[in-house]
Amino acid sequence: MKTNQSDKPCQGVWVFGDYRNYFQNRVTLQLIAKGRQLAATLGTEVTVLLLGDHVHPYAMEYVAHGADVVMAVDHPGLKDYQVESYTRIVAELVEYFRPEIFLAGATAFGREFFPRLAKRLNTGLSADCVSLEIDPQSGLLIQTTPAFGGELLADVVTPEHRPQMATVHPGIFSELPHRHEATGRIIYPEAEVVPDERVELIRSRPEQAHKGQLEDASVVLVGGRGLGSHENFQMLFEAAALLGGDVAATRPVVKAGWADDSRLLGQTGKSVKPKLLISIGTSGALQYTTGIQGAENIVAVNRDPRAPIFKMADLGLVGDAKTVLSLLLEKLRKRL
Repeated sequence: MKTNQSDKPCQGVWVFGDYRNYFQNRVTLQLIAKGRQLAATLGTEVTVLLLGDHVHPYAMEYVAHGADVVMAVDHPGLKDYQVESYTRIVAELVEYFRPEIFLAGATAFGREFFPRLAKRLNTGLSADCVSLEIDPQSGLLIQTTPAFGGELLADVVTPEHRPQMATVHPGIFSELPHRHEATGRIIYPEAEVVPDERVELIRSRPEQAHKGQLEDASVVLVGGRGLGSHENFQMLFEAAALLGGDVAATRPVVKAGWADDSRLLGQTGKSVKPKLLISIGTSGALQYTTGIQGAENIVAVNRDPRAPIFKMADLGLVGDAKTVLSLLLEKLRKRL
């Protein structure tokens, strides 16, 4: 494949299609939806780049969810992800086709792959973005991301180098409905697939996650350091079961060992959009609240009336977290 296309203008919004956990991880579909908004503003198309083996069914799914074009590199040698071979192939495609914007999910995969790709392409990358918009004057992508340890939100632009690259938390944007009648172009570019001889995959198995998907829960109870102990945090699980919901945690709780990483919300964790979120014993640091901005209704409990969490809560209760949680459990049990 030719890669000397430096005189070609940059255009198009690209989304990397991570299909490996398609039915649970919907971030690619969410980025397609947001990509369509960005592309409409720029007067261009949304392209999903897909690498793998026998990926045509996923290509059709991405078209049904709004992709104008799916670029599929389909090869047996790409069945298993290898970061160096993926980086080389994608970099060659980017240098040839020259997209203006390139997005990926801020998952474990995206956090490993996209920084390497940005370095190879000599362009910038904004990680863990919570908002993406096109500046009406400059046409640049405004990438909003937490900064200074999550204390501030920074608007970042890439004025010179291309593509403008960003990773985005799952759950920040909403996917478009599946449309069986949707049409799009699927192209299969030539790419040299050379396995990485330094790495050999012996075997793999899916991670055993806790029952249910936190991002899909209609009710989420979030426990913070204010609960005081692992035993008090465990009370959340009974309350969540009685409410038909799930349990999440803040970074201090995960660091303390009260919950595992799969329940972490915020800048380095998950984002949720439940109908009801009950935040108990959380201060409301920005690195946490970026993960709950999509909640329809927020109830906050904290003993400090000046806690930042109250600024975004629909209902605030000033009091001891354990005491309030115990009273909530008592009321819920009486409903049985």
